[in-house]
Amino acid sequence: MFVKPKDMLKKIRRTLAIVAFTMVTLLFLDFTGTVQTWFGWMAQVQFLPAVLAINVGVIVALCVLTLVFGRIYCSVICPLGVTQDLIAWVRRRKKKGRNKYTYSKEKRWLRYGVLAVFIAAMIAGVGSLVALLAPYSSFGRICSNLLSPLYDWGNNLLASIAAHYDSYAFYEVDVWVKSVPTLVIASLTLAVLIVLAWRGGRTYCNTICPVGTTLSFLARFSLLKIRFDKEKCRNCSLCTKNCKASCIDFKSHTVDYSRCVVCGNCVAQCKFGALKYGWAFPTKSETTLPGGGEKAFGKQRTTLTGEGETVLEKQKTTMLGGKEKTMEKEDCVRKGRRAFLSVVGLGVVGAALAQEKKKVDGGLAAVEDKEVVARHTPLTPPGSLSASNMAQHCTGCQLCVSTCPNGVLRPSEGLMTLMQPTMGYERGYCRPECTRCSQVCPAGAILPITKEEKTSIQIGHAVWVKKNCVALTDGVSCGNCERHCPTGAIQMIPSVKDDWDSPLIPAINPDKCIGCGACEHLCPARPTAIYVEGHEVHETR
Repeated sequence: MFVKPKDMLKKIRRTLAIVAFTMVTLLFLDFTGTVQTWFGWMAQVQFLPAVLAINVGVIVALCVLTLVFGRIYCSVICPLGVTQDLIAWVRRRKKKGRNKYTYSKEKRWLRYGVLAVFIAAMIAGVGSLVALLAPYSSFGRICSNLLSPLYDWGNNLLASIAAHYDSYAFYEVDVWVKSVPTLVIASLTLAVLIVLAWRGGRTYCNTICPVGTTLSFLARFSLLKIRFDKEKCRNCSLCTKNCKASCIDFKSHTVDYSRCVVCGNCVAQCKFGALKYGWAFPTKSETTLPGGGEKAFGKQRTTLTGEGETVLEKQKTTMLGGKEKTMEKEDCVRKGRRAFLSVVGLGVVGAALAQEKKKVDGGLAAVEDKEVVARHTPLTPPGSLSASNMAQHCTGCQLCVSTCPNGVLRPSEGLMTLMQPTMGYERGYCRPECTRCSQVCPAGAILPITKEEKTSIQIGHAVWVKKNCVALTDGVSCGNCERHCPTGAIQMIPSVKDDWDSPLIPAINPDKCIGCGACEHLCPARPTAIYVEGHEVHETR
């Protein structure tokens, strides 16, 4: 299909954005680890994770990219930015191709105020606030909490159908709510994003997003920019009406480059060829206009025939004539939005209420659900070094949570560490051979480790609760904790010294224990008779 030159920028940008968006989305939906092998680098080129991981190469590359092309990162690489474009596209379809964006001045107090709060939160280690404002992390929460369950249910449906035909091309996975607060935050984030993008396109990017504000400092000096040709412009206002960033003022022929995300909509919509994306510095012919830019522009306006005014009058008449129809359509759209938000709300509440905890087989029959252990020190994944390192680097993107195959990682519900990963052994334990979370973290919160290194990292130590042990309460022989300990840190000894006929109880060697949680997960006692207490700083045995 032939593409017009003025549509080229828009087509290229849209194609690249779709490819990048698809790759990042699949990172959060895939539970097999296959996608991570191919597209894992997409998480590492996100701006904030690269800064926290001190990934100098990525940071320099993104800065150079912005200085050359403008804020192309926001419209191509950032998944939350592309999400806003998708919402705006749906809006345009509803409006039958008509956009009614308007120019608005930069709200500097809000942009820089949010950026200042964000930087202060990063310095102070308030990870919950950083996670709320980080764009990549917001998208990750939406994917892992709202899209991932749908993806998993679809996979389970295919697995059931395949099993009916004796095929095991698919396998079922557990679908469960890992954290109700995080689910609610993800739902509210999506709702706010829909409202802002529907009404103003890139409002979030240019008022709230700290990454967008940071890149805007560089975008002002980019080598390639959207520029006006004043002699060709007829003040039709199509560029302003189609600018999702609200940064084009057709009356003064100016573009706020700090907010422009180089989407190409204005260039594609201009019918007179007055806009182009090219070299930012004016040529000699453009700098020698008689009487200066403003005077030349004034002369141009006064020498225009009545054609321009007639066109504008016709537009006004058409707008006034169709005012009632427009109001009716907008009313329908509002009702549709309210219905959509109601369905989302009901779905969230229903998912939380319908959640079933995984049953643990005691060997003969299903036993009571395992209760969440109240630990004095929360557990952080191997490779995170310490709770302090996790708090300073983690953005709560949920990538490690969504990729954990053992159901061990889930978002923290603590105020200071809200949405950052913590560990629980109700559904599984941290298998020594699994290092997947350390391989996917893009922010340096969980450093890459090998399987050999993991077996020597102590993230916690096991604690025996005498009053709960079934060997003493029920007088039965158990030994589950000893049999399943992968490091041999537990041995069974007689409860009465030197009397091997007495019930055997576990004795824990803290020097060998790595805190994997196999003993806690497989303990048949309710409440559990053995649990893992976390270490503030990880040790190496």
